[in-house]
Amino acid sequence: MKKVLIIEDEQSIAELERDYLEVNGFSSDIAMTGDEGLAKALSKSYDLILLDLMLPGLDGFELCQKIRKTVDIPILMVTARKEDIDKIRGFDRGADDYIVKPFNPNELVARVKAHIARYNRLVNRENTQNDLQIKDIYIERNSRRVLVNEEEKIFTAKEFDLLVFLATNPNRVFSKDHLFERIWGIDSMGDLTTVTVHIRKIREKIEVDPSNPEYLETIWGVGYRFKK
Repeated sequence: MKKVLIIEDEQSIAELERDYLEVNGFSSDIAMTGDEGLAKALSKSYDLILLDLMLPGLDGFELCQKIRKTVDIPILMVTARKEDIDKIRGFDRGADDYIVKPFNPNELVARVKAHIARYNRLVNRENTQNDLQIKDIYIERNSRRVLVNEEEKIFTAKEFDLLVFLATNPNRVFSKDHLFERIWGIDSMGDLTTVTVHIRKIREKIEVDPSNPEYLETIWGVGYRFKK
């Protein structure tokens, strides 16, 4: 049985999420504060985290960033905020997707299922393939580790998936639309902004000079290319 951690300070919303997840075959834990959510996320095993932004103690942005340093599973932010800057902050700190309150509980469950299934497919496929070596970059697919000049860099789940996809398709140009659909899925609530954010974060980790990239090029008006 897949297990979800719900980090939400409004008890009625947390219980609604829990009830719909359990009806659909998931088990779940609830944390009502950021500190409690962090403790559970780091001490137990979950398949996905539902994370509210407005929390007592650690807020959702800070909490997401702390979880991402250790945990590599999908994180779905649940928020009443609709501004693009908040979406960018969430993606920048490692969120995989977001859903805006008020939401349809059935849609929430569908997104949970889709993200867990996509994550499992990517992990299973990577386990059957070889590691990658591109100049000073070494990608270990089974352990989902990236080393640059023999120094390990910490990648979120989506950053890793995006890097692997581009690195295994070198010298090909992919549009933002194509990358978004390929990595996040056509039904994701995100937008093309998240592709830009993730490309920037990957460059910061693999490039000597992110403003003049050696590997991950922007093809203006078209998309991105991994140069091999």
